[in-house]
Amino acid sequence: MQTPDVKEALLELVRRTATDLPADAEKALRDAREREAPGSAALSAIDTILANVALARKNSTPICQDTGTPIFYVHHPVGWSSRALEAQISSAVAEATARSYLRPNAVHSVSGTNSNNNVGEGVPTVHAEEWDETYLKVDLMLKGGGCENVSAQYSLPDSQLGAGRDLAGVRKVVLDAIYKAQGEGCAPGIAGVAIGGDRGVSYFKAKQQLFRPLDDKAEAPELAALETRLTDEANSLGIGPMGFGGETTVLGVKVGTAHRHPASFFVTVAYMCWADRRRTLTWRDGDFSVA
Repeated sequence: MQTPDVKEALLELVRRTATDLPADAEKALRDAREREAPGSAALSAIDTILANVALARKNSTPICQDTGTPIFYVHHPVGWSSRALEAQISSAVAEATARSYLRPNAVHSVSGTNSNNNVGEGVPTVHAEEWDETYLKVDLMLKGGGCENVSAQYSLPDSQLGAGRDLAGVRKVVLDAIYKAQGEGCAPGIAGVAIGGDRGVSYFKAKQQLFRPLDDKAEAPELAALETRLTDEANSLGIGPMGFGGETTVLGVKVGTAHRHPASFFVTVAYMCWADRRRTLTWRDGDFSVA
């Protein structure tokens, strides 16, 4: 089966993701605004963020000057070529960079040379897998460097934090990661948490949680309860928007799990900034939509 040309659809996916904050993220920011004290630095920060969101949407310009690393999760029909899709994704990302939807962010780790088109070794990041559906689904996340820098991984037990190999220990290390991030991750953020897996799988699973809608709850009751508790406790830390203090340090916490080796117990926190840039492309027989 020949893989169709979906480059233009992918280009629109990149544009929308870079310039148009999802509705649930904007609503969460507006809800957060109501919790902050009149005249506070926290309220001023959120007002500035919301004004920026509106301007970016109106002018089709990037929400943030750091347009992040493009991370694609691709589900394609049986018989399609994942290599062909990856090539189209790279081409769309390069075109999006040329049109200034993306800032050139791909730098060679040894020479320091910028590729100038966001294409290089491991960039864009593409996770592709076949599924039984007859349509293409592509999830895109643009993850900024600041929030990536404050992401963290823990190996339990952690004697310094008094964190054991249980959900109580998970709670301790997640709050530790959010506290250490302070305003450097451009709070209010979203924490994607993975319990288990090896080191690589744990980071993969943690970032997957960031695609969940902010009003979504984990299916397992104990994880749903942990998500709610972590959100409430993180917001009691007093870090607030951009680290200026206030009531809103996170917009949400999402927790997922992966099976692990008996000798290992990793907990990974993938921190996302307030610019929660994520969109989904659906392509069917030449027609597509971006949501």
